[in-house]
Amino acid sequence: MIKNTVSKFINLSTRIKPNEIRATLLSFSFVFLLMTAYFILRPVRDAMSSDWTDTELSWLWTSTFFFSFLAVSLYGEIISRIKFNYVVPGVYVFFSISFFAFNFLSLILIDPDIINKIFYVWLSVFSLFHVSVFWSFISNIFSKEQAPRLFGFIASGASIGAILGPSIPILFANQVGTMNLLVIAGIILLIPVPLISWLEKIQFSEFGNHKIDLDEPKNTIKKDFLSGFSSLIKNPYLISISLFILFYVAMKTFIYFDIRKLLIEFDRDARTQIWASIDLIVNVLAIVTAIFFTGRITTRFGMPTTLALIPVLMVLGWIVVAISPILLFLIGLQIISRAGNYAITKPGREMLFTLVDNEARYKVKPVIDIVVYRGGDMLTAWFYTFLTATLGLGLSGVSIIATIIASFWALTGLYLGNRYRIQNIIKT
Repeated sequence: MIKNTVSKFINLSTRIKPNEIRATLLSFSFVFLLMTAYFILRPVRDAMSSDWTDTELSWLWTSTFFFSFLAVSLYGEIISRIKFNYVVPGVYVFFSISFFAFNFLSLILIDPDIINKIFYVWLSVFSLFHVSVFWSFISNIFSKEQAPRLFGFIASGASIGAILGPSIPILFANQVGTMNLLVIAGIILLIPVPLISWLEKIQFSEFGNHKIDLDEPKNTIKKDFLSGFSSLIKNPYLISISLFILFYVAMKTFIYFDIRKLLIEFDRDARTQIWASIDLIVNVLAIVTAIFFTGRITTRFGMPTTLALIPVLMVLGWIVVAISPILLFLIGLQIISRAGNYAITKPGREMLFTLVDNEARYKVKPVIDIVVYRGGDMLTAWFYTFLTATLGLGLSGVSIIATIIASFWALTGLYLGNRYRIQNIIKT
């Protein structure tokens, strides 16, 4: 009786069907643990940056982009030569061991600065890699019908992990030592490994999503070092997804640089409190939206609205900032951008990969999520610098440029959403 009542409540509030509860909660736990581990490590990385000059840090950012290119290429080569059921757990075991190794090296080296720099770049790659692999796996577990209803709820696990993760360094860094936090994160990263096998079994036993055997010869991944990149540039659909991400990265970078400038007049403690407050509001808003609204938005209004909603809000927001360029409006824009991405845009974007084959899902997707994303970071930062330092544009001028970019972002979202809708109609 109680079990049935709970199941009905869950279905009404989140649109999760009874036979989907177990897999959805496991997926939720999976990404929750991943983000908890990452947000334990991120403060360790960011604290290191104060030890380096601006030039050193710039080179590390540049190194991150090129190392991301190399890492994704190697990953593509590896997954084309081993069975898929080893790929996902292997990724997380590998990263976990690497964090144990960084901890060990930091303890035995007299001058660990070079190790710290390598760790800074390594974690920047991991920050996108672990999430990309997770969504590649999840998009293969759930069907095209399930994804719009469930991905929003699953994504809320990432936001909760983003709240819990930083609290561990705050509470325990002094007691256990900063670099020993890498051991804690490495252990947490191993916990999802058995969940992977459990989810694969549920895919067939409870969903009946009997997909093609991933190890059949006709579905074998190309054994080509750069096939992920070549497949991307040949596929207009995947290129559109890349553009969608690039426009988001541009929005993120523009807002960050603008807020950073307006915070110069505050002291460091006040700036820290402001950024922390933004993070808290973003994660709480993202959790509430993902659990209770994302699935409803997607199923009721469709993918075009899901993907274009936040970009349209950004267009309106940038117009407001252009008219009245004050800090409060920029902070509001930051909250809308990040919370909307976590709760609506990113789950919607991940649904797009339920339509592609395993070549795209496991080789092209990391190229888009990591190389394109990090390349967008680098290019947008230089573009912003060109607008302000070379052309001399102020906040209002930059906001007009950002409005134009956000408009293209919205149009790209509408295009991708319609492609998704049409492909679903064709395949049903």
